[in-house]
Amino acid sequence: MRMRRSRETIARDVSGHGRLPVDLSQGDGQPEAGYPVKAPWALSAPQCRDPSGHRVHATPPDISSGTLTAQSEQPLSASSAGSAGARILRSCRSAFQRDDSNLLVTACALIVAALTLMRGVFAALLPLRVDEAYYWTWSKESVISYLDHPPMISWFITFGTHIFGDTNFGVRFTGLLAMLAMQALLADIVWQTTRDRRYVVLAVLLPEAAVDYGLFITKVLPDTALIVFALAMAWALVRLALSGDQRWWLLAGVFGGFALLSKYSVILLLPAVVAYVVVLPWRMKQIASPYPWLAALIALAIFSPVLYWNAAHDWVSFRFQLARPVQIQGWSPKFLAEFVANQFLLLGPILFPAVLVGTIRLGWRGFVARDAIAILLSMCGVAPIGFLLWRSLHSRIGDSWPLFVWPFGFACAAINLARWRREAPGSVMARVAPLAAVIAVLTGIGFIGLLTIYYTAATANYLGKNDPIGKEAGFAQVVEAANDALKNAGATWFATSDYRIYSMLRWYLRDRIPVVQINERNRYIGFHTTGKDLAGPAGLYVAPKDEVRRDLLATTTAVLEPVGEADLTWRGVRYDTYLMQKLTNWKPVLSPPPGDPFFVGVPH
Repeated sequence: MRMRRSRETIARDVSGHGRLPVDLSQGDGQPEAGYPVKAPWALSAPQCRDPSGHRVHATPPDISSGTLTAQSEQPLSASSAGSAGARILRSCRSAFQRDDSNLLVTACALIVAALTLMRGVFAALLPLRVDEAYYWTWSKESVISYLDHPPMISWFITFGTHIFGDTNFGVRFTGLLAMLAMQALLADIVWQTTRDRRYVVLAVLLPEAAVDYGLFITKVLPDTALIVFALAMAWALVRLALSGDQRWWLLAGVFGGFALLSKYSVILLLPAVVAYVVVLPWRMKQIASPYPWLAALIALAIFSPVLYWNAAHDWVSFRFQLARPVQIQGWSPKFLAEFVANQFLLLGPILFPAVLVGTIRLGWRGFVARDAIAILLSMCGVAPIGFLLWRSLHSRIGDSWPLFVWPFGFACAAINLARWRREAPGSVMARVAPLAAVIAVLTGIGFIGLLTIYYTAATANYLGKNDPIGKEAGFAQVVEAANDALKNAGATWFATSDYRIYSMLRWYLRDRIPVVQINERNRYIGFHTTGKDLAGPAGLYVAPKDEVRRDLLATTTAVLEPVGEADLTWRGVRYDTYLMQKLTNWKPVLSPPPGDPFFVGVPH
């Protein structure tokens, strides 16, 4: 039972040095390095003085009696007492403010377990999307690297399918692990920085409330691996700043190398690492130390197979990435507005601005105070987002491109809130922020739950042709129709000019029938398909009806005979139509010379 305490009792506790015993400090009873120990209620309470003149931390002035208590237990309002939603908000806010660590950690663990199970069901039931099937085909090849990306995503998929087979869940299993690894890294970064379990719980639950992570993390992409290794690299540097042990650079180099093997865009974190080294007074110590340079060498050594593969193939992957054409000459706010709107949708209307404010505010604090951790984490968010904002002035930004950035924002938001409430406990923002965080988490998780039900249990299509998942969910019927047409036409292999149907044919047929994309052959350098696999006299050419690529086929001796069509539909909505034609008198050239129209691939 909570006991009321007089002003004199509280004054005796905080007299002398204005500090409380360690067991009354923050979440775990341990003080945060560099900050005075304060009572839990002092983080959000205004200061007052007792009759003897001592400064005392009290609860906000919502108690009418003359006696102060450690925490008010009164209802928020009479009108909300009967509301279940208000009771949940009140309980969560109360637990956060009174620093009930055991309750918060237990609730967090249960929520994460339940949502992980929900994601597992989603991963198992939803058909693979086009890019997932495309990366699955990589996992069936024995090559060092690929045109679009380095090889890490193929290794992730191989790991999952070795355990669970070539199933939806097997392909997506590492996405579930990546989410848990990201949350573990976030938890340790925030714990090491704040020593307060409340903000650890907040950092763990923020990604659960964002659609891009709480649900769509199950879509395996190169970004899935990049999220883990980029955050792990920053985690090692946080440990270095806290311990002063230069050997943490070596682990940061390992994770940096793995991040390079995941996706080239990790290079956008380089300004953050440079700022971490050179902005602070320790710059000469870091530059003179061998460990940062050893870390760079380790990262390059890990990345060297991709460098070797590119060198052997005329730097095809690097040229492919750098040759992305602009979509608007000059500049326009069109794609900028689209990019920002997507962040509101995929992160959340409350969470997105909260993360932005937290990142910018922590960065400002970091540069003013020369705080290595604040500079590192905030720059890991600001530098890539700044680049994407600039890029969006003339080109569309992919939905997955900022995926590796926002985990740094989640850490910044939690750490900044902790420092805000410590430095200005009586400010409006310090009092409002916990409630806003609770609302963001609860509404975000609720929305994700509704989306999961919609995609796994509902039968209606409310978004029509704009549904991002629906437009890729009906390929099983197209492949079935194509397989029937292949048999009826007496063909023995498939040909296409579209990487989407190429990937889906291979996925649904599990490579039982050879499939070849006749163009963009630099996507398939070193793949196992050979001319012997195309030994039959005829193939079946399958392509979107509006993208048959007659211009390319007209340069060959190919003879095409229409044999049927198949609609790509999902829940009654038609998204595309695929034309099927019997292909004779020509076979695809699997290894055309560089520069040949059948060789060159372009970004989609």
